[in-house]
Amino acid sequence: MRIAIALILGLGAGGIFSAGQSPQPTFHKSPGNLRGLQPFNAAPAVIFVNGVIYTGEGLETDKPQTVQAMALSGGKVSAVGTTEEIRKLAGPKTTVRDLKGKGTVVFPGFNDAHTHLGSAGQTKINVDLTGVKSLGAMLKKVEGYADKAAPGHWLTGGNWDHTLWANKKLPTKQDLDKVTGANPTFLRRIDGHIAIANSAALRAAGITGKTVAPQGGAIDLDAKGEPTGILRESAKGLVSAVIPPTSHEDRRKGAELVMADALKHGVTSVQDFSDWQDFLVFEEMEKEGKLHLRISEWLPFNAPLPELVRMRAHHDMNDPMLHTGMLKGFMDGSLGSRTAAMKEPYADEPGNIGLPQYTQDELNGMAQDRTQAGFQLGFHAIGDEATAMALDAFTEAKKAPDHELVLDPEIGPCRPAVMPYRVWQGTPTCSTAVEPVEPPTGDCKLRDGTPCYPVLAGLPARNRIEHAQVVDPADIPRFAQLGVIASMQPNHLLTDMNWAEARLGPKRAAYSYAWKAFLDAGVHVAFGTDYPVEPVTPFRGLYAAVTRKNEAGKKEYYPANKLTRGQALYAYTQGSAYAEFAETHKGKLEPGYDADFILVDRDLYKVDAPKILKTVVKETWVGGKLAAKQK
Repeated sequence: MRIAIALILGLGAGGIFSAGQSPQPTFHKSPGNLRGLQPFNAAPAVIFVNGVIYTGEGLETDKPQTVQAMALSGGKVSAVGTTEEIRKLAGPKTTVRDLKGKGTVVFPGFNDAHTHLGSAGQTKINVDLTGVKSLGAMLKKVEGYADKAAPGHWLTGGNWDHTLWANKKLPTKQDLDKVTGANPTFLRRIDGHIAIANSAALRAAGITGKTVAPQGGAIDLDAKGEPTGILRESAKGLVSAVIPPTSHEDRRKGAELVMADALKHGVTSVQDFSDWQDFLVFEEMEKEGKLHLRISEWLPFNAPLPELVRMRAHHDMNDPMLHTGMLKGFMDGSLGSRTAAMKEPYADEPGNIGLPQYTQDELNGMAQDRTQAGFQLGFHAIGDEATAMALDAFTEAKKAPDHELVLDPEIGPCRPAVMPYRVWQGTPTCSTAVEPVEPPTGDCKLRDGTPCYPVLAGLPARNRIEHAQVVDPADIPRFAQLGVIASMQPNHLLTDMNWAEARLGPKRAAYSYAWKAFLDAGVHVAFGTDYPVEPVTPFRGLYAAVTRKNEAGKKEYYPANKLTRGQALYAYTQGSAYAEFAETHKGKLEPGYDADFILVDRDLYKVDAPKILKTVVKETWVGGKLAAKQK
C-alpha cells in the first residue's frame, strides 16, 4: 500500500482557487511508499481509518482505487493510505473516526451539474404538486391551498406532470376555476416549460384570444378561440410579469429547505440557475456562516452584456463556496411539453416541430458577444434541431477575434479589467464599446498588478449543452471537435421512457439519451438532476445510467447506451467538476483536493443495481466539516 500526502498550509477562502486557476497539488516523492510533501507542519484535524474509501482514481476506466484511511487538514484531503500509515499522522487534538464494522463506505461527494435551487425552494413553500397521479388529485391539493389563502392572494408553484395521469390530458383554466375562487393561480408543469393559469390570472395579465404570444412562445386556444389556460415557453412571462415578487424571507426559507435536501442526499456541490435575488440570499447565508453547499451560480445569457459583466464582478470568482459561472441560455423547451425544437415533426403530433427560442443569426451574434467577454456558455437544448443550433453558434463564436486577451504566464488567458468589453455584431467589425466596469474582487492580477478577469480556462471555452436528450448522431462528433461538454441528467429517463418513444418514433428514440455514444466519441459528460424537475437524489440517476430500466426494473429503454458503474460515478463527480473548471480540486479524495465526501450504507460500485435506489447517506462532509447527518 502507499501513502499519499499533501502539505496544507492555512488554506482559507483566499487560498483555494477555482474557475481555471486551480493549481495542481505539488507532490514530493519520498523513500518507500510515501508520496507527498514533507514534513507536516501540523497534525490533521480529522482522520478516518479502517474504512473502504473510494478516492475517485480509476473510476473512468473501471479500475477504482480504494484506500483504508485518509486525513483531513484545512478543508482538504491531506493524506490517504493504510490505517497504520494515517494513524501515525494523528496528534493529540486529531479526531479519529474508526469505520470498522460500521457498514459504511466513503465516496467523493456528488457534484450536481444542473439544478434550479430557487424554483425548487418556491415549490416547497407554495403549491407543491410533485407526483400527483391524476387531475382530480391535483385539483384537490390546489383547493386545500386556496381554502387557506386570503382572497386575491396568488397561488403559485406547480411541478404537476400530466403524463402521469391516465388520460394524459393537459389541465384547463376551467378545471382550476372550480377550486381557486377569486385567487389568481399560475402553476408550472414539472419541466417549467409550460404552465396552467386560471381565469383570474389570465385577466390580470390581459391575455385574451387575440393576444399575440411573444417570440418562442405559444398561447393554447380552444375551439372557440379562447385561451385554455396553457401557456408555453416565453408566453409564461406574460403572467409571471404581473405576479407580486417573492419576498426575501420566502426566498431564504426556500433556500434553506432545498440546501438541506441536497446535502441529505449526498450532494456537496451544485451548478445552479436561479434568480439573481436567490444568489443574494446564498451570499447572505455565506456571510452568516450558514452556507454549507458549494454553489456555482449561472447567469442569464439573455441579460445585457454590461449587466452580466457587473454581476460577474459582484462576487469573488475564487470563492470556493459561492461564485458565478457560465451563462445559461434556452434553445427550446421540453419533450414532455412537445416544445423541444426538432428537425422533424413529433411522431405523436404531426406538424409540430417545437418552439426554437432564437433565430440562428441572433444566437450567433449573442454567443460571439459573450464569448468575447470571456464567458463560458451553456445552452439548454433538448431537441436535435436545438442542439444543432447551439453547436453552430459555438462554431461561430470560436471564429470571433479577441484582440484584447493577455496571456499571463501564471493566470493564463485573461482580459485586463481596465479594458472595455467590446461588442461584436456578427462581424469582426467593432460597432460599439461597453463602458469599463469596476475591477473584480479577489486576487486575480497580472504580474504588473493590473486587475483582470480570467477567461475561464482559456481556449477552448468548455461550452456546454444542457440535456442533449435527442441529438442527431452526425452531431455527436461535433461536441468533441468543439470541446463542448454534454451536461446530462440520466434520471430524466426514468420518467420519460413512459412516453419518449411515442413522441420521437423508434428511429429517433434509438439515439436519444445517448450517454455511452457521447463517451465513445470522446465527449466530456457531466451528470446532474435538473432539480426540482426530478428529485435531487443522485442515486436515481446512477441507477438509470447503468440499467436504462424503470425503477420497477420491468421496462428497458434502448440498452446499448448503458454505462458502467465507474463511468456513471465519474460523470457525477469528476465529469461535473470538469464542467465547472474545478477538476484539479474537486471530485476526488486525493491529497490537495477538497474534503467533500459522503458516508453511505452500501458499496455503490458493487451492490446490485436495484439496491442503488435504496442508498442511505449517513453523513455528508463539505470542506472537511460535517454538513449533514442521518437522523
